[in-house]
Amino acid sequence: MLSSFNEWFWQDRFWLPPNVTWTELEDRDGRVYPHPQDLLAALPLALVLLAMRLAFERFIGLPLSRWLGVRDQTRRQVKPNATLEKHFLTEGHRPKEPQLSLLAAQCGLTLQQTQRWFRRRRNQDRPQLTKKFCEASWRFLFYLSSFVGGLSVLYHESWLWAPVMCWDRYPNQDFKEQVIHHFVAVILMTFSYSANLLRIGSLVLLLHDSSDYLLEACKMVNYMQYQQVCDALFLIFSFVFFYTRLVLFPTQILYTTYYESISNRGPFFGYYFFNGLLMLLQLLHVFWSCLILRMLYSFMKKGQMEKDIRSDVEESDSSEEAAAAQEPLQLKNGAAGGPRPAPTDGPRSRVAGRLTNRHTTAT
Repeated sequence: MLSSFNEWFWQDRFWLPPNVTWTELEDRDGRVYPHPQDLLAALPLALVLLAMRLAFERFIGLPLSRWLGVRDQTRRQVKPNATLEKHFLTEGHRPKEPQLSLLAAQCGLTLQQTQRWFRRRRNQDRPQLTKKFCEASWRFLFYLSSFVGGLSVLYHESWLWAPVMCWDRYPNQDFKEQVIHHFVAVILMTFSYSANLLRIGSLVLLLHDSSDYLLEACKMVNYMQYQQVCDALFLIFSFVFFYTRLVLFPTQILYTTYYESISNRGPFFGYYFFNGLLMLLQLLHVFWSCLILRMLYSFMKKGQMEKDIRSDVEESDSSEEAAAAQEPLQLKNGAAGGPRPAPTDGPRSRVAGRLTNRHTTAT
């Protein structure tokens, strides 16, 4: 069954131009061609990269964060509450006010106390600042190594500077021996290149890596609380992002894949499939650009950078501490602690009113 599916999935008409078969792309006369089974190399490489990441974060990233002064915020632990914990795990992390009122009544708490419990419980599931720094430092090293390694490998390739040459002799393109040797040297540091990677894929990932490492550097500096340096890096990142994603990507990548790729051959399933993915990626570029523009607008207007809506920012209840201090304690029988206000009716209040009126008249 698996072999039948594999044979159906890799049909010539799906992934190759018309009148081209896989037999024409078999290795011969010292020429090496990409093969579908080369995709299996991604599985062990993913495990190797995972092990490298765990080792980096533990033995390099964590000591580096402490040396640079990154400190975790002190979090207040929530008191164990089976009812609220069950709702948090099964119903949702952000209950609406009617649900909060019902839960507060069930647990004998006030509405503010219930809100505070959920807020602190959500904070417990968020990664600490040192954890975020370790992840950002790994991605910074990864993207920077990928960009520098990829650029050094592809710098002398003519199709890097003229994408139209990606379709020269397509799909009868073999990999030069020296490129394979360079690939073996940098494969452990990058997701961007593998034995079956198309030239267009190299260009796309190279464009992405050119700005991704700047974003991670900006995050690292932000965790170190160097706000001015963070703002400067974000401006540089924004310029590189806009130029590579909104200028180079559509004019160089999308243009050559949509138009120049079928100038000598007709379209096929792979043409529509991969171009659809590239167009979806461009829509994401536009969406991310809108978020960046909003942050830049806030920076120009207010003089400070707005928080990214995608970032997992820790919630604080310091603004409610004053209200919580004045909030009466809730007793088991529902009575509130502290002195009660005097009643406005009854004999005592009438007597007090008469005495006050007489005193005022006498005065």
